[in-house]
Amino acid sequence: MIVFPAIDLKAGQVVRLAEGDMDRATVYADDPAAQALLFAEQGAEFLHVVDLDGAFAGRPENAEAVEEIVENFPGHIQLGGGIRNVETVERWFDLGVSRLVIGTAALKDPEFVKAMAREFEGGIVVAVDARDGMVATEGWAEKSDMPVLDLARRFEDAGVASILFTDVGRDGMLTGCNIEATVDLARQCSLPVIASGGVKGIDDIHVLSLHAKDGIEGVITGRAIYDGRLDLATAIAMAGRS
Repeated sequence: MIVFPAIDLKAGQVVRLAEGDMDRATVYADDPAAQALLFAEQGAEFLHVVDLDGAFAGRPENAEAVEEIVENFPGHIQLGGGIRNVETVERWFDLGVSRLVIGTAALKDPEFVKAMAREFEGGIVVAVDARDGMVATEGWAEKSDMPVLDLARRFEDAGVASILFTDVGRDGMLTGCNIEATVDLARQCSLPVIASGGVKGIDDIHVLSLHAKDGIEGVITGRAIYDGRLDLATAIAMAGRS
C-alpha cells in the first residue's frame, strides 16, 4: 500500500482545509517545494498535490508552485485540482506529473475522462468525493444526486488507474478515515481505491493496509503529518508490509 503525503496549495502556500472549506484553511508552509523535499527525505516516493484554487476556478491557479515541486521531488507526483480540459492534461504530463486526479469532470464530462484515460494509459485517477454517500463536485462546494458507487463503476472499463475516495466530512478533521465506506467501495468496484479524508494516526494506516488485498492501493494523509500525530517514515514502513 502506498502512503501519499499531501501538499494542498492555496495562493502558493501549503495548507490544509477543514471539510473542504476554503475559509477554514491552516497554513503549514510557505515553500511547497521544500516541503516536498522534506517528505522525500522521510522516505516518500509518491506525493499527492492539490491545486485548491484551481479546483474552485476550474483551471490551474498554482502552476508555479506545482512546477517547483515537480522539479524538486525525486519521486512520483499525483496532481489534482481544476483539470477539466485536454490542454491542462497535456500540460501537466509534459511537465512530468505521473498521474492526474480528475473529479468534477468525471461527473459532468465522463467521455472526456475516458478519452484521457485511453490516451494516457495508467495516468488518470478518478476522484470520487462523498458527502452523505453522494458525489461532491466543484471543489466539494456542491453535492450531486449521483451515488458514489455509481460514479466509480462508470469508469471500471475505461482504463483509469484508480479511484480516489474521500469522505469530505472527515477531510482535515483528524476524526479517522472512513475505512468501512472505503473498503466497501473497493470490494464493489473492480478498480484499485485510494483512501483519503480524516486520517488521524498510525492505526488508520495499519487497518487500511490489512485491506490491501481488497483493493486498497494507497492512502493520502496531510494534517496528521503536519500536526505531528503521524510519523511519515513509520507509516510508509507499515504500509510496505501489506
